[in-house]
Amino acid sequence: MAIMWTPDLSVGVDHIDEQHKIWFEKANELFEAGKEGRAKEYINTMIDFLDEYSKKHFKDEEAYMEKIGYPGLDSQKKAHASFVNNLAKLKSDFNESGGNITVIINANKMVLDWLINHIKSMDKKIGEYVKTL
Repeated sequence: MAIMWTPDLSVGVDHIDEQHKIWFEKANELFEAGKEGRAKEYINTMIDFLDEYSKKHFKDEEAYMEKIGYPGLDSQKKAHASFVNNLAKLKSDFNESGGNITVIINANKMVLDWLINHIKSMDKKIGEYVKTL
């Protein structure tokens, strides 16, 4: 179920696109780890990485939006906060399930779906806004 970053997901802002590419790469590594039944500890490490990377990416993206006076900043912040909370719940659910791989596969699908939808419905608007500056 690997889902890769593709040019149609480009926001048009290089540093945002580069971070999105890394996010996809790591999310896919998490999915592969689950699919291949690798150790629960590895999956926890990947979830931790995605959590930290998401927070860094969101902070960078929000700082950029603030710098350019992007009018959709508040709705972006709310979406980002929601995602961080969902990722924390995902990790908790995985651990509470005793490391059930099905949980992580389903969660990974949710993460990737969210990421694609967020890029297409919200982040692309940042690039459109930048073109007007």
